[in-house]
Amino acid sequence: MPHHAVSKSLRANARRMRKDMTDAELKLWNELRAKRLMDLAFRRQMPIDRYIADFACPDHKLIIEVDGSQHGERLAEDAARTARLAALGWTVLRVWNDDVIRDIDAVCTHILGTIGRHES
Repeated sequence: MPHHAVSKSLRANARRMRKDMTDAELKLWNELRAKRLMDLAFRRQMPIDRYIADFACPDHKLIIEVDGSQHGERLAEDAARTARLAALGWTVLRVWNDDVIRDIDAVCTHILGTIGRHES
């Protein structure tokens, strides 16, 4: 997988964000970490281009963004970000904080469906 140059400040910001995860991000990370979801390798707060993805599965070029209510006010910014990442070959899946907190199993099933895997 080709790597893109990432600034030191973006890398430092990603590191800081790993320490300050939201409750929803932490809950999803506990499902994704250490290949717990069908042996898929995810990274958290991964710098990609000029952005920091909440979670990324590099093998499948999948980014998962956990969005809170503030994203309802940032639709144009999110659309531009998604378009840029898609141009780099990534698929961006957005899930709501509330969905992660209330129904983590459905979120994980949605992730697997996006990748093309289904739990047996």
